[in-house]
Amino acid sequence: MSRTVGPSFPANRSTSSILCIYNGSGGGTRLGLIAVLEEMRGYLEQDEDELRNLTDSSLSKLRAMSDSEFDALDLYPDFDMEETAYAE
Repeated sequence: MSRTVGPSFPANRSTSSILCIYNGSGGGTRLGLIAVLEEMRGYLEQDEDELRNLTDSSLSKLRAMSDSEFDALDLYPDFDMEETAYAE
């Protein structure tokens, strides 16, 4: 399932989740979230390719957007999506 978390930021459930999880640790700012994701990436094990790719994709999108675009993102968990996933 895919959704849009901001004007030009289409996100799948995994991308939305990683941004929601780490946004608070980044102080709610684009640069803070980038810093936290970069730090987290440094702790990944060699076999964690899927999470590394997801992190790299998220970092690329965050770096390409402005602070005002970031501020427009809806970075709150969508609990309806979670309930739908468990219902399947």
